Amino acid sequence: MISSFWNLGTLESLSGIYSNYIHLFSCFQGLVLGIYSKEKEDDVPQFTSAGENFNKLVSGKLREILNISGPPLKAGKTRTFYGLHEDFSSVVVVGLGKRTAGVDEQENWHGGKENIRAAAAVSALELCFARKSWTPPQASAFCPQRCPSLTLVFWFLCPCEAGCRQVQDLEIPSVEVDPCGDAQAAAEGAVLGLYEYDDLKQKKKVAVSVKLHGSGDQEAWQRGVLFASGQNLARHLMETPANEMTPTRFAEIIEKNLKSASSKTDVHIRPKPWIEEQEMGSFLSVAKGSEEPPVFLEIHYKGSPNASEPPLVFVGKGITFDSGGISIKAAANMDLMRADMGGAATICSAIVSAAKLNLPINIVGLAPLCENMPSGKANKPGDVVRAKNGKTIQVDNTDAEGRLILADALCYAHTFNPKVIINAATLTGAMDIALGSGATGVFTNSSWLWNKLFEASIETGDRVWRMPLFEHYTRQVVDCQLADVNNIGKYRYVKSAGACTAAAFLKEFVTHPKWAHLDIAGVMTNKDEVPYLRKGMAGRPTRTLIEFLLRFSQDSA
Repeated sequence: MISSFWNLGTLESLSGIYSNYIHLFSCFQGLVLGIYSKEKEDDVPQFTSAGENFNKLVSGKLREILNISGPPLKAGKTRTFYGLHEDFSSVVVVGLGKRTAGVDEQENWHGGKENIRAAAAVSALELCFARKSWTPPQASAFCPQRCPSLTLVFWFLCPCEAGCRQVQDLEIPSVEVDPCGDAQAAAEGAVLGLYEYDDLKQKKKVAVSVKLHGSGDQEAWQRGVLFASGQNLARHLMETPANEMTPTRFAEIIEKNLKSASSKTDVHIRPKPWIEEQEMGSFLSVAKGSEEPPVFLEIHYKGSPNASEPPLVFVGKGITFDSGGISIKAAANMDLMRADMGGAATICSAIVSAAKLNLPINIVGLAPLCENMPSGKANKPGDVVRAKNGKTIQVDNTDAEGRLILADALCYAHTFNPKVIINAATLTGAMDIALGSGATGVFTNSSWLWNKLFEASIETGDRVWRMPLFEHYTRQVVDCQLADVNNIGKYRYVKSAGACTAAAFLKEFVTHPKWAHLDIAGVMTNKDEVPYLRKGMAGRPTRTLIEFLLRFSQDSA
């Protein structure tokens, strides 16, 4: 018996859709369209402009079947339909939340943009990697769950939970995405959401082409693709196993990407003899425990019309695997330490993206690259090493190695007479405990620089939070028995304010008035916190660094 909910007109409309389906079954192109939540209880949910246009194109059928297929869609929730139009085998409608969503001062991001990123990502995944449940239905098809409310169904309209889902993968190689009012955010969400590391698997995912639906803001769309691709480059570098992503290999990949991005670039892959000439004893003390040779990667992007204009200098921690050294880590989750070069990955990827954007500024990127391994040559607790600026360091914990290699890189950064120095590092587990994956911790001696980073992060949704750089913490690292500074501070057996004492240590190697240290340990991985990133290495905060550079270049123009 047919429920009274299904009137004759509805069945006739569905029959028309069905008649198209057999023709469409071999047409694998998807379409993502957005719909807003109701502003008031008695409102009707409104499609985006693209959604409204498509609904008119199919004579109102999209609205009709959406209304009968379930309750209004909440933000990030999707519903998939088939056979609506001959150009698209599948159409996903996704909830965008309220149209009026803007900057949320409590959340410190633009809620509307975040909703669009999440919507584009989940929709693209729904189309490309969701479970398919289609055997073309016959006129007398029944739901396998034998729903009592209807006889003739299409699985996407079936009110039971299981519908007619089967276990065949739906692989759609091309997806068009509704700009949803912000083409850049939509592109970011789609490109970030589809990324998955499968380089070392025999069976690869189908490569998916994502493009803007309609003739909207192509410039903003391409900018979003570029921002997301930059973050995906960082994710790729971080996710690759350490036996593949050695210091030398890392440098080669960045060289290839930077050279292909712009002709206004130089790359210097500095070997161990050069590092020794620079008297980077702190960096070398970490590298000597491994058989893999260290590399000091120096990259230049010369976008300013004035070649002598001082650059911005980015510095990234490049430990391609961190065992902890003699102060060895616990075995559990040690595999994640293949991403301990996340600082180098994010700053280098941001510079590659800046080169693609052709920004009119000069940028230098510095990445000390090595492994931290235990051996007969490795640093021992209690050893004293000498940094490039002559300061001696008592190494009481060899697992606090990131600050040792950054010390020399920060000293070297000053030789470029930079406008700004920003370093990024997966530096401390204490940062993860303090902020988790909610935001990158920023320690800076410049309120101006903090504000610029904060404003950029609101735009990207990849947030930052200011942390203290008090003299209180400096006293703990300079009160040292054997050397000028201690690499973990005098309260080394008390696990308190570890991220703050690490930042205070780095400050001892900085004289520049505009310096920021980004501790990205908490945002290194994604489980399910960011809906437009899959589980794995996150590549954060690459887009915030790109946005910072873009805004800096605009302010300088």
